Amino acid sequence: MQNSLNLEGVEQQALKDYTEQAYLDYSMYVILDRALPQIGDGLKPVQRRIIYAMSELGLSASSKPKKSARTVGDVIGKFHPHGDSACYEAMVLMAQDFSYRYPIVIGQGNWGSTDDPKSFAAMRYTESRLAPYAKSLLQELGLGTVEWSPNFDGTLREPVVLPARLPNLLLNGTMGIAVGMSTDVPPHNLKEVASALVHLIDNPKATVANLMMHIKAPDYPTGGELVSSAADIREIYETGGGTLRLRASYKMEGSDIVVTSLPHQISGAKVQEQIAAQMRAKKLPQVDDLRDESDHEDPTRLVISKKRGVDVEQLMSHLFSTTSLERTVRVNMNIIGLDGRPRLFNLLEILKEWLEFRKGTVTNRLSHRLQIVNDRLHILDGLLVAYLSIDEVIAIIREEDEPKPVLMKHFELSNIQAEAILNLRLRNLAKLEEMKIRGEQDELNEEHGTLEKTLNSPARMKTLIKKEVLEDTKAYGNDRRTLIVERAAAQALDETQLVASEPVTVVLSQAGYARAAKGHEIDPETLNYRSGDTYLAAAKGRSNQLAMFIDTTGRVYSLMVGTLPSARGQGEPLSSRFKPPDGAAFCGAMIGADEQKYLLASDAGYGFIATLSDLVSRHKAGKSILKVPATGKAVVPAIVPLDSECLIAAVSSIGRLLLFEMEDLPELAKGKGNKLINIPGPKYKSGDEVMVAAAVIPENGALQVHTGTRTMTIKWNDLDDYYGDRALRGTMLPKGWRKVERLDGIS
Repeated sequence: MQNSLNLEGVEQQALKDYTEQAYLDYSMYVILDRALPQIGDGLKPVQRRIIYAMSELGLSASSKPKKSARTVGDVIGKFHPHGDSACYEAMVLMAQDFSYRYPIVIGQGNWGSTDDPKSFAAMRYTESRLAPYAKSLLQELGLGTVEWSPNFDGTLREPVVLPARLPNLLLNGTMGIAVGMSTDVPPHNLKEVASALVHLIDNPKATVANLMMHIKAPDYPTGGELVSSAADIREIYETGGGTLRLRASYKMEGSDIVVTSLPHQISGAKVQEQIAAQMRAKKLPQVDDLRDESDHEDPTRLVISKKRGVDVEQLMSHLFSTTSLERTVRVNMNIIGLDGRPRLFNLLEILKEWLEFRKGTVTNRLSHRLQIVNDRLHILDGLLVAYLSIDEVIAIIREEDEPKPVLMKHFELSNIQAEAILNLRLRNLAKLEEMKIRGEQDELNEEHGTLEKTLNSPARMKTLIKKEVLEDTKAYGNDRRTLIVERAAAQALDETQLVASEPVTVVLSQAGYARAAKGHEIDPETLNYRSGDTYLAAAKGRSNQLAMFIDTTGRVYSLMVGTLPSARGQGEPLSSRFKPPDGAAFCGAMIGADEQKYLLASDAGYGFIATLSDLVSRHKAGKSILKVPATGKAVVPAIVPLDSECLIAAVSSIGRLLLFEMEDLPELAKGKGNKLINIPGPKYKSGDEVMVAAAVIPENGALQVHTGTRTMTIKWNDLDDYYGDRALRGTMLPKGWRKVERLDGIS
């Protein structure tokens, strides 16, 4: 017999509906009770609970600090049932003057540093108390200003929001990540925010542009420069979101560049490591030395020693672009409003909503005080009756078993008044006490009138709010730290400017291995090559120039010479750097200034003069420059001497050599070019005649003909035997020199 499950009285719900509701509940909890700040006091729940718990422990700014572990214990034990480490970290953040524009906690001990904000000591070692600024959040707490709610276990009560006298949200900013939304509110300067508040109180129809006459931009605790454009800043304040560019500030001391402040949340050690990495990679030849001279007097002092003649602005622009000396910060002002709902606020909406909060807080405070004054006046009225009839009162108290109801009936007193009379001490029955009561009545009646006038007059209420804001601004305000300087975007230096300019010789082997040898005096043919590999081509230039390589299909590839391995080894295969077409082999190397020219040619006998600046390619697949027949290939390029009338030499595989004027050959950026030497209808079959090499001979120079291990030099005066018009067949070289492998034009 099978037992059936009895589901009578059990609520049933589809899994889909349950998971949706559970996720929604979790999301709302994270958004409202953990990650996002409340607009009134600008605090998240954990921060509010830490501040309240510290005030309950008597840790005011003037008190002796106590162990942080005690505060954290109170917070998580009474109000915030979460991890102690997360709670302590939130407390540390409020104590770091490089994290908070106006710190709320004062710490003793190791509370972290700008280089490592999380290097703070454990809470069992540190001590803490509230900073003077915390008074602006707490001083009206017991004056009936805000609502209270039960703590997590219902045994205590905690404030729903602190009665902030200043818009702490804008002053200290905040950041947090919730579910489906995040917040990033930047910190601001108190003097500027107070000025904007006063303007908004006096001009309720003010616009964001009006407020920006007072609040220029965010003000970060670590200083630096805010280099975003005025349009970008205005867009952020109008929409509530956007990005800002922060930059380190520096000054010159002699020839040294001294960085004096860093962007918010940037470590000096990190910047130093980034610059040092470039120096180790020899990508920053403009810098001689780098040292950190930061100390207690100068929290940020990073000294960059530059080489003589280096343009400071250009160097710093490069460092701003390639290191954390400049960073982009996001602004996303998602805040929980007075209606308890999170939304995106712009600057005007934040200040207006906070003024509504402040008006409500002040109204509650004045109403609470008015109630206290009324209650006291009521008691004083009863006491005055008693003093005027003191003998009757004493008689009733002595003779009646229950004097209270008799007093209430005889003198028409309330229960509270009768209780106050019965609680009088004998010493207070002196004759002078009547005068004190009348004096207190006069003072309270005057205060009562002032309170009622303020509560019933919007103008008086505005004046009071302005007065209190300005008082607190005077107490806690200070000057702006972040300079507002609109600057153009930082520009990194070109790779060619980041390498020391030294003479080098780029060597390419038959197998496509490349390397760079220091100097121009080296003989590349004497270098050590891999087994079965030999020398193919070389090019002389500078270490800060681009080396370009051409393959047999006519594609050109480029890379920085400084990235090539040293000639002490056997080189690195170019196929590991580039992606040439299948079957292609590297057949030549070129290097020089942008205006340097080279002769490019194919074995079909066609070619042209090319300028290096037209050959540059940043792609691994290279750039198609020389048009080569399908079964043909490119030959080794020849350098063209500048400012010289040159001859071009072309030689075929059967030993025919032709020389002609270089001006007969066109200068092209890409293409097939013109015919150099007449090759009679090559079909590119085995044994067919092709052009094997070409060279450029400077005026009064000579031509070197290489066959195997032998070299023949033809001097300038002897070149006439081979001179002719372009595209002719040329003249046969002497016997024994017709298997030409390479031609070189020399000065």
